[in-house]
Amino acid sequence: MTIAELSDRAADTTARLLPALAERWSPRAFDATASVDEEKLTAALEAARWSPSASNTQPWRFIVARRGSAAFRAIEENLMGFNKAWAGSASVLIVALAEMVDPDGNERRWAKYDLGQAVAHLSVQAHHDGLHVHQMGGFDVNGLRDAFDIEERLLPVSVTALGTLGDPDALPEALRERELAPRTRNSLDDLLVVNA
Repeated sequence: MTIAELSDRAADTTARLLPALAERWSPRAFDATASVDEEKLTAALEAARWSPSASNTQPWRFIVARRGSAAFRAIEENLMGFNKAWAGSASVLIVALAEMVDPDGNERRWAKYDLGQAVAHLSVQAHHDGLHVHQMGGFDVNGLRDAFDIEERLLPVSVTALGTLGDPDALPEALRERELAPRTRNSLDDLLVVNA
């Protein structure tokens, strides 16, 4: 499968979706030579900034690291499992942090939910602008805390790789197979607990 074929993997949906939603997917093959367009990166971060949150508290923070920087290396060193094999080819690695406690010490039990919305908005805007993202949960939380001196009230929840598509043949075989496999999802009926 060519890079052009990979970039056109629209989901088979039961209802018509916005193209940026239907076409969005999470690659592992990133172009290790491409740098991200700063305007597009800013737009993705701005989309996250303007996502909804409970009482407009905006309980999200981000560590944004471009390939080649010390911050990028620190994030890459704290990735786990298969993530170490591919994520270093992305143009940018972004650590998503949830503000679990506000500056006054009050719990923000919805912070992870709101952060998830912010990262979803980031991913849709990035895809709209021709970039791709892949979100990861496999990383060393304490390693990132130490590397960036992250306050205890902020919780590293995910790491997002962002960049342009690369050649899937550059991936290890097991990851290449997953990269090229057909996209699948549970049926909509399987997801609806009640639909009255």
